[in-house]
Amino acid sequence: MFVVILTGAGISAESGVATFRDPDGVWAKHDWRDVATPEAFAADPARVHNFYNPRRAALPGVEPNPAHLALARLEAELENRGDRFLLITQNVDDLHRRAGSRNVLQMHGALDRATCVHCGWQDDWTEDLSIRTPCPACKNTGCLRPAVVWFGEMPHHLDEIEQALGEATHFTAIGTSGTVYPAAGLAAGAAAAGAQSLLINLEPAENHSMFDRHIYGPAAEAVPQWVDALLAEQDPDKETP
Repeated sequence: MFVVILTGAGISAESGVATFRDPDGVWAKHDWRDVATPEAFAADPARVHNFYNPRRAALPGVEPNPAHLALARLEAELENRGDRFLLITQNVDDLHRRAGSRNVLQMHGALDRATCVHCGWQDDWTEDLSIRTPCPACKNTGCLRPAVVWFGEMPHHLDEIEQALGEATHFTAIGTSGTVYPAAGLAAGAAAAGAQSLLINLEPAENHSMFDRHIYGPAAEAVPQWVDALLAEQDPDKETP
């Protein structure tokens, strides 16, 4: 068995992380053109830093919720059985990692990392960034930015994701709007390869028709229940009637 998971903003919203596309989300309060494009950074890097610094600083104040913890448990138990697991997330927070997940691909980058537009250096970064912050590698200033994927940039790990979808037996999307591509198209790729597909969401996503099954409800409740059911269903020691 090879279980591939896709998570979106909905799973972290229950930990208190702001979503982007909801009516009261981040993009309802900020114009993404001003803070989330390479052009915005080139035009006014200080404004971009002022947008991302508080979000990075807020990360330690939120905790993984039962949905994050359940996925970490699923990974551990599947690997103990010799099965495979991959977690793909659109989220730039660190909650999956802090919950204990290890095999994680952050396709939209990570808020707690920085990268240099001058020399390409990248590493973990938890402090504020400014136009005066020197790059640890090339020592230039004004060139460090959050290591997140902005509008107009290519998501990370697409080759690894495509390969995984072609081998997956189960594909589950959790807390996603189904509007952001290429992530919204992963369900179709998994289905084309024959994987069983499931959507766990508060409400139908825009791409809900791509899924075989749907579970609607809060991720913190629905995900642990689904994990329990999947593990019981696949338990090799379970007695059959």
